[in-house]
Amino acid sequence: MVIAETLEKLSNACGVTGREEEVRSLMKKFLKPHVDEVKEDKLGNVIGIKEGKKNTPKVMLAAHMDEIGLLVKTISKEGFLQFTKIGGIDDRILLAQKVIVYTEKGPLHGIIGSKPPHIQKEEERKKVLTYDELFIDVGAENQEQAKRMGAKIGDPVGFDIKFARIGKDIVIGKALDDRVGCAVMIEAMKQLKGKDCTVYAVGTVQEEVGLRGATTAAFGICPDVGIALDVTVAGDVPGVREVEAPIKLKKGPSIEIADAGLITHPKVLRLLVDAAEENKIPYQLETGLPGSTDAARISLTREGVPCGVISVPTRYIHSPISLLSLEDVDNAVKLTVAAIQKIPKYF
Repeated sequence: MVIAETLEKLSNACGVTGREEEVRSLMKKFLKPHVDEVKEDKLGNVIGIKEGKKNTPKVMLAAHMDEIGLLVKTISKEGFLQFTKIGGIDDRILLAQKVIVYTEKGPLHGIIGSKPPHIQKEEERKKVLTYDELFIDVGAENQEQAKRMGAKIGDPVGFDIKFARIGKDIVIGKALDDRVGCAVMIEAMKQLKGKDCTVYAVGTVQEEVGLRGATTAAFGICPDVGIALDVTVAGDVPGVREVEAPIKLKKGPSIEIADAGLITHPKVLRLLVDAAEENKIPYQLETGLPGSTDAARISLTREGVPCGVISVPTRYIHSPISLLSLEDVDNAVKLTVAAIQKIPKYF
């Protein structure tokens, strides 16, 4: 499956929020053969444009290129790197993670350490260590050596995880939130035929810290319809009640009805459901998720934009490694293409 190869390259790339250069380069490369123009705006969003006929609806697809990660905050005199978090990361998953510090001299491997449990007091063992109690050990003997190795304040830090297939259609990897949305968008642009819409495929920046790239990109494009391509919580794991997260792996992409930032426009919701049912594409409906997507900001652009969200069910998002089904990815592509082809009948 070609989309798996695309997803692997995107997943393995560094794209900590605000430092999306490596992913941006790949997005330009992957989009270029399937669009009429590729450009980069002032904030760093990648925009691939497939032109339609004159006066056809303008459709904005948005998939964010950035990932959660860390930034070097200080370097201690002993050579350890303290850090701050970028995006929503649970402190409980940080300890003992392998990481890569992306320096100007190249990648610097390290591990997130803390005071060893052998010498912790009983009350210390019971509490969750917050990120400001942790540090990155890159093997430096002191601050001067750490700097000679390339470390400096502000360097992005990503998790050292490699993409892998672990079953017939199950894959694991870093930053599947939202490199899978990027892969879906690329494949959709590849499959789209006809000139009934002008489609803007936008790889957005800084989604994890406030949907910033989508805000500026949508203002420049001023689309008639917006669709965010993202991930959603797959709740089919032990300890999660269905009322908390009803979406499941291998049951098709999720169509969002409402989340913390968007109530899907009724016409867009009808469009997505009709496209799925008419083309026999499995789908799931979702409402009440406390997070939001780029669609939340696109919908508020200028005088307003009707928006919706297509999401790929994904386990363990906002952690160093996530898991998803390529079957769901394939169906998300089919739904995206089918929906775009129907847009002229609805808008």
